[in-house]
Order: sequence, then C-alpha cells, then structure tokens
Amino acid sequence: MGADAGVSALLANMVKVVFTPSGRRGSFPVNTPLLHAARVLGVDIDSVCGGRGLCGRCQIICAEGTFVKHQIASASSSLSAFCATEIKYGTRKTPLVGGRRLSCHTLLLKDVVIDVPPESQVHRQIVRKEAEYRDIALDPATRLYYVQVEDADMHVPKGDLQRLLEALASDWQLPELTCDNRLLKTLQPLLSEGQRGITAAVYDNQTIVALWPGLHECAYGVAVDVGSTTIAVHLCDLTSGQVLGSASVMNPQIRFGEDLMSRVSYVMMHPEGAEEMTQVIRHALNKLFLEVAGQVGCTIEDILEIALVANPIMHHILLGISPVELGGAPFALTTDAAVEMPASELELVINGGGRLYILPCIAGHVGADTAGMILSEEPQLQDKMTLLVDVGTNAEIVLGNRQRLLACSSPTGPAFEGAQVSSGQRAAAGAIERVRIDSETLEPRFRVIGSDLWSDQPGFAASIDKHRVTGICGSGIIEVVAEMYLAGIVTEDGIVDGELRNRTARIVESGRTWSYLLYSPLDGGAEVFVTQNDIRQIQLAKAALYAGIKLLMDHIGTQHIERIRLAGAFGSHIDVQHAMVLGLIPDCTLDQVSSAGNAAGTGARIALLNRGSRAEIEDLVKNIEKIETAMEPKFQDYFVDAMAFPNKRDAFPKLFSQIAKPQPRVDPAGLSGGRKRRRRH
Repeated sequence: MGADAGVSALLANMVKVVFTPSGRRGSFPVNTPLLHAARVLGVDIDSVCGGRGLCGRCQIICAEGTFVKHQIASASSSLSAFCATEIKYGTRKTPLVGGRRLSCHTLLLKDVVIDVPPESQVHRQIVRKEAEYRDIALDPATRLYYVQVEDADMHVPKGDLQRLLEALASDWQLPELTCDNRLLKTLQPLLSEGQRGITAAVYDNQTIVALWPGLHECAYGVAVDVGSTTIAVHLCDLTSGQVLGSASVMNPQIRFGEDLMSRVSYVMMHPEGAEEMTQVIRHALNKLFLEVAGQVGCTIEDILEIALVANPIMHHILLGISPVELGGAPFALTTDAAVEMPASELELVINGGGRLYILPCIAGHVGADTAGMILSEEPQLQDKMTLLVDVGTNAEIVLGNRQRLLACSSPTGPAFEGAQVSSGQRAAAGAIERVRIDSETLEPRFRVIGSDLWSDQPGFAASIDKHRVTGICGSGIIEVVAEMYLAGIVTEDGIVDGELRNRTARIVESGRTWSYLLYSPLDGGAEVFVTQNDIRQIQLAKAALYAGIKLLMDHIGTQHIERIRLAGAFGSHIDVQHAMVLGLIPDCTLDQVSSAGNAAGTGARIALLNRGSRAEIEDLVKNIEKIETAMEPKFQDYFVDAMAFPNKRDAFPKLFSQIAKPQPRVDPAGLSGGRKRRRRH
C-alpha cells in the first residue's frame, strides 16, 4: 500500500504538456520550466542566452480552450504567473503581448497545450521566393551561445578557456569544442568586461571562432555570387534567415577581358597578371561587405560566414590559383571539391574567425554557380524532363530529372548582355528593354528602363527626360530581333531585307548591308539601330546555347523538354516567347517556361543558412554527368542549324501552335545590301 500511495502521489504531481505544431508531448513534474520540457522532448525552440531570460527567442503562446484530441483543458492559469524576469525583458526590449511568455521562465502547473510560433523555432522555414516550391530550413553552420563562466579559483587550478569549454558543454551540450588560438589573448579581458558572462560563436559544432562580452545577438553571413560580369552580395541574419541588405558591382576584372577566355588569355600572356586579377576581385568583395554592413548598421565583426558560388575561372582566380589549365583541353580543375577555410586566408575582411564555404565545381567550365543553381532548383527531384539554363557570357546548362542529370557549358559570349552590339549597353536607366513591331507598318514601340510607359503613350518623353534613351540592353536585343523576324524584316537566315526600304524609311543602308532604325530622337541625339552585325552576334550566341542543349538531349535520349527554368539576371528579364522565337531555347509549352531569378545566388544563400544542404550538393555533383561541348563532333552541326530562326531543322510545333509563324523565304539575290552592291558593279 505504501508503494502504491507513493506512485499515486507522484502521478498526481505530474502534468501533461503538448507542443504544437510538432505534436510532441510528455508528462513532467509541477514547476518544470517549459524550455526544459521542450528540450527533453526534442521540441524546436530557439535560445541563445541559455535560459536566462535575456535573448527572448524562446517565446511561446499558451493555447486557450478544450482540446478533446489531447484530453486537455488548456488555459493561461495552467502556467505560472508573469515573473520579474519577463517584466524586465519587456522593459529592455519588446513587451510580451498576445499571450506570449518566455518559456525559460514559465513553469508548468497544470495540463497545457503550448504553441511554438515560427519565429521561436531554431529550424524555422524561410520562404525563398513566392513562386518557388521549396523553403530553406534554417540551420546555419555558425551559431551564438551565451554562457556564464565560473569564477577563477586558486584552489581549482584550471584555465579560463577550460572553464568556458565546460560551460558550453554543460549548458548547450557542445562537448569537445576547440578554440581558435587567436582568441586566447582576448578571452580574459572579455570575461572581465562581461562579468564572466560571454557569448561564443561556434562553427559547425566544433570550433569557437568569435567571442563577445555579455549577451551578443548579432550574427550575420553573406551569400556571394561572383559572376564574370557582376558580383552580387546578400547580407543575411543567421538567426532569422532574412536578407537584410544587398549590393552588387561590375566585376573589376572586365578590364582584363570581357569574357572568361580572354581573361585566361591575359594570364597566359602576362603571368604576373594573375595576382593582380586575384587582388581586384578580393578588394571588390571587401568593399561590398562593408557596404552591406553599413546598410543595416552592423560592424564587419558581426559577419561570421561567407557562402560563395562562382564559375570555375572566377573560382580559381579568387583562390589565387592560375586559371591557365582551364584555357584548353582537358580543362582540368585544380579541385572540384567544396572549399572550406578561414576567410582571413583570402584577405576577406569579415570577423577574424569567420569562415568561407565555396560550393563544389562540376567540371572544367561548369562551376560552383551551376551547383548553386541545382541546389536552388532541385531538378533531381522532378519527374518532368527539366532544363536549367543560366545565361551569361558562358551559359551553364543542366538537363534531367530524378533519374539522371547532365551538365555542360556553352560559349555564348557577351552579346546577350549588350556587348558586341552596336547600341548595346548594360541594363540601366535609359536602356530599351521591351520592343514590339507592327507587322503591317513595321513601326516599333518600346519601353526603357526607368519608365513604365511605352514609347507611343502620352507622357513617354517627359518620363524619360532625366535619362533619355541611351541604348538597348540584352532583353531588348532579344525582343527586337525576334520582332523583326516575326514582322518579316529579317529572314529565317538572319538577313535584313533591304527591299523593305520601299515600305518604310526605317530600313537604312549601312555599307554593304542594311539596318533597322529603332529610335531616332527629335532633338538630334544618338540614334539606336539594329544592324546586320548585331543580328549576327545574336545568332552566334543563341546557336552556341542551343547546340549545347541539343547535345545534352542526345546524351540523355530525349527529344522533348517538359519544363524550362531560365536563371541569372538575363534569364529574369527576357520574354520567354521571344527567346523561343529566336530558337534560344528548345520548343516547350510556354506556360512551362519561367524565370528562376538568380538561382546561383539563391543556392549560395541556401548553403549559408542550411549546413545540411552542403553535404547534399557535394554528394549530388559527384553523380552529374559532364559533357564537354568543345569535344563533341556533333556540336558544329547543331550550331549551324541553330543559326537560323528559330532553327533550320527543328520545327517548334508547340510555339507555332500559339503564334503565327512567318512565311519561309529564300534569300534572293539582292536581298542584302552587300549582294545588291555587287550586282550593280
């Protein structure tokens, strides 16, 4: 009887708690702190201060009502009353409202249902973009932990580092940590300043990389995309996953060559130039880090980690490795593995203990940026045959589904970014970005960056008064050439029809060829032409891209693409119908073609915010089949066919079921200006 009475008394002193949304439940003695119960049950509740009521990240909400499923009548009276620590927290930071409590200082009194809001969860889901289908599970490699370190005791001979390590092991279950040796000289002054309270930044649950006195809650990382044309940096809060600041700059290496191979050639001819190219890229990154830190008012010391993607040549130059081997067959990478190191080794000015993670490369010309795109877009999880294309001076292409993935690169050149085009420019205010041509009158209408109006709408001139029309950017070039083809101004073979000068004054003789006058300012400013050479540059670029795609389709054994995602800044702005009219991408149902945004940069952000994704992409790239387009005998045949609009052999039935296809025409003698001149002579 005595034993039974003891058991009954014990059970009477136990209360049930159910945590939502996880559904985890258990029974605990009365007066058990909620945070302790959550940790015993494995409930995902955040905390930096170790349950001291300082950080406020462990907030919960007591559910009110009768929960038949759980057989619990839950109410605020099921928990202890507000305590002094909670009141003090509300005066120091944000008052606790809406039934919120600090779980570290709230005790269980009766059976209760507790809701853990998303912002209190350690592995909370961060939505990347509204249109995308997967979230980022927040689980950064670098985390902050606050501890109170025991006072020194002459009777217990032990170093303060050992006391710190013991506190982290006891409070946070982080055994066998090591400490960056450079922190030793600062440890005791920081302990003194913080009255033995100290915050440690721990990388990958292994190494203490930074220390602050007292409670420190600012932890940032940067996701970086080093492109051959543009460098983009996004500052992320490692505790919330939110992007707080962004900055970009033209890659300063452009002065060594506009495309990648010209930069490799520069290093071949000027071996000393490799070091200079390395320094300018690192200097540009450091300026961007300072810029984004300034945007949110944090210090550079609060940036604890970098996750970076780049194409192989940018990857090697950043690391101080000569890219010469990538300039010719067999296009050998120094390493294709992920790179992890202290950022200070590359003279990158973040926290002195901050770490750099570079995603793995795939092949000689398929780099970490493509790995980032795959991490972001997850083609390996798709049933549909999916094509990913990141269009830049060098296009990276991935094709496949959950059965198989292939990748290659194709040398498209800079035409899609406005280079090598007579009136081409970067996408900036004043650049023509949208074009429509009337097939009857052959008159154009267009929009420029910086104005929401079309050129034939009232108020257009006033809307561009500050920046005027300065040229045409990549998306505008795609649209104007496609519109010229649809209107019959350009033949299937890419020849401007000089005979149309009898229908419109916009067809203008230009040496031995003809050009189309897109814009002529009334005040006599610079005119914008589309020349025969401009069209040829677009043909060369799109043919290289399409030929690379066709090779992947051959290798994987398919003639049909079910889904296309266009990545990169260029892919974000081009009109998919016009891109298909030109034959830049294969025939596909138009509603299955969409923009992926800066997928490479998004991949870098995923790697920054979720350490598990690093192992995921490192394993995945080992199984991707790499195709070297330069070594494929059929590349030239596909390239020649793809010079035509949209293609000499491929019929594009899905596209032309939705729009009218121009009547096929032969290039008769005299159609181009060059032939007409030769005939006269």
